Amino acid sequence: MSVFLLRWPHQHEEAVFSSSEDRIRARDGSIAVEGPSIVLQGLQARSGFAKPAAFKLPSDRVSTLNWFSRAAEGLFTVLFPGDCRICGVPLLSISRLPVCPECLATIHPIEGNVCSICGERVLSAYAENDADGLRRCPLCRRIERPFNRAVAYGSYDGGLRELIHLLKYNGVRPAANVLGRMLAEAIGALEPAFGQPNIAVIPVPLYKARRRQRGFNQAELITRAALKLLPPERFHLMCDLLLRTRDTQSQIGLTSHQRRENMRGAFAMARAEDVIGREVLLVDDVYTTGTTLSECSRVVRRAGASQVWVATVARTLKNPSFNVARMEGFEQDLASA
Repeated sequence: MSVFLLRWPHQHEEAVFSSSEDRIRARDGSIAVEGPSIVLQGLQARSGFAKPAAFKLPSDRVSTLNWFSRAAEGLFTVLFPGDCRICGVPLLSISRLPVCPECLATIHPIEGNVCSICGERVLSAYAENDADGLRRCPLCRRIERPFNRAVAYGSYDGGLRELIHLLKYNGVRPAANVLGRMLAEAIGALEPAFGQPNIAVIPVPLYKARRRQRGFNQAELITRAALKLLPPERFHLMCDLLLRTRDTQSQIGLTSHQRRENMRGAFAMARAEDVIGREVLLVDDVYTTGTTLSECSRVVRRAGASQVWVATVARTLKNPSFNVARMEGFEQDLASA
């Protein structure tokens, strides 16, 4: 299905959804909000019905606009039929994002006990906080992470995984706006820990050849969308500061040791002086084993950053039914490798 972008003569905010509801949970009600129909906004602007805050449209005009909105969306559906790219159900409303509201409603933030350092799921045996008030997973009890804390919005499975893939591998760029809202909420969870008024935000870069092939860096697109929803004076986007100096093979199927070797020396700072003494927020789409973000954190710390934080849209989480003995043995292997 092709994605169609509607433009109207009058400027207005871009709407990711049309008549469908944006059901992503918002922090303090400011990160994800329900948006009006893109058709209705255009009709209001063109017909002169756009109203100031203190003016209320007569009920007959509201009914007329609603009728026009439904008719226009119905015509669009007839002329440009398409299905949800996740579940395959026919889409019934105009939207730049080819995903139905029901699939978006299945995406929820991570709940339950997670590690205060890396964000991994913590089983009941490790659910108690340490003396410093932090809850640590077995691995974070044994090793020191190169970052202060990593947070993620949701679990990397189901609808969230598919939404990230739509952006990353299918080039559906409107998905970045929805993912950006999730990222903004994850960043909001870190805000109380920031010690400086201005944070340097660095998206994890792609190698130049891969970026040319893809046409964009998904981490950068998501970060830009998220920062539109956060205080501009607090966060300073620096996309050209961290460089990927060589291409790396896919991490899928590699052992923990092979992953670290694959990423070793793959990143470098373009201008170390820009992060000396500053707090840095590293951003990526997914935190899997943490190898990539850990390597980026080491490079940024060696450049002189005072603190390094990590925020991602999604994170792989251990299955809660995963055998405890196997899990601890696996983590011990990671720590000693």
